[in-house]
Amino acid sequence: MNPSNNIKLTSLSSKGGCGCKIGPADLAEVIRTLPPAEPNPDLLVGLDTSDDAGVYRLSDELAIVQTVDFFTPIVDDPYSFGQIAAANAISDIYAMGGTPLTALNIVAFPISTLDKSILSDILRGAGDKLKEAGITLVGGHSIDDKEPKFGLAVTGTIHPGKVRTNAGAKPGDKLVLTKPIGVGILSSSIKKDLLSKEEVERLTAVMSQLNKIAAEVMAHYTVHACTDVTGFGLMGHALEMAKGSGTGITITKSDVPLLPRVRELAEAGVIPGGTKNNHEHVKGDVDFPDEMDQIDRWILCDAVTSGGLLISVQGDEADQLLQQLKERGLEAAVIGRVGEEHQGRITVE
Repeated sequence: MNPSNNIKLTSLSSKGGCGCKIGPADLAEVIRTLPPAEPNPDLLVGLDTSDDAGVYRLSDELAIVQTVDFFTPIVDDPYSFGQIAAANAISDIYAMGGTPLTALNIVAFPISTLDKSILSDILRGAGDKLKEAGITLVGGHSIDDKEPKFGLAVTGTIHPGKVRTNAGAKPGDKLVLTKPIGVGILSSSIKKDLLSKEEVERLTAVMSQLNKIAAEVMAHYTVHACTDVTGFGLMGHALEMAKGSGTGITITKSDVPLLPRVRELAEAGVIPGGTKNNHEHVKGDVDFPDEMDQIDRWILCDAVTSGGLLISVQGDEADQLLQQLKERGLEAAVIGRVGEEHQGRITVE
């Protein structure tokens, strides 16, 4: 019998997936205490705009894109956990417009208390996802830890003149989201055994889907800004885009794609702590409609793991971009627009 079948991985950690990240408010407070980095003209993207990855110029024609991401189990199946963690880590490279090339495994695992085959399955899932993305695994690092964690450090390449940051959105742009939200609420429901096998499989498919197709499609359009929606939720990442770009953003709640049963489970009390932290962090910069209840506000702030790309595309190209994304099998939607008013804020309608 495979030991992987008898272990409920999500029971081994208090928080799962990107919901285990340090909250945005606490993280910002820590970063503010650090001395500013020495100016470097070759550092094209650093810490200034809370972007998805760092970009460092090697020559006039070549820059490297670097990112790292790891977290605790978000599903119980080890192979699926490896797939999701890999897809999530790779996503930052796609969001910047880069091509991922190499990866390093990051492993924390209770090697003396859990069967080694479980770790093998996690690494195998990640390896298969790297193969799908065309990435070469070049090594990694592991520690013995009572709480399992897994992720990747990923390096990619990009032309210095083609970097897509989260800080370039322009008035008149429309916002396209390439995956549905609600992942945090549903994944927390796994820990409580509230999802059917089919619902877990559906959720796993969404989280393990690479953003490779979305990146390939958007490369042919006038994209002014891009980010991937992960731990800080749709509102958190959209707010980073608004502040970094010096624009206002309007989100149409009814157009935001939502996974099945999210509202139902949220009403039943399944609201992750990370989701509540996200709402607390952004609420001063988001104008919600007076009639919108707290449940819907939390849903829009839900802590996502391996979410889709949030693309700020030239307005007259949005419909064609959306059509092509859907033709390639993505659950994408136009969810909002960028404007000149209310700079650095989000309006939900």
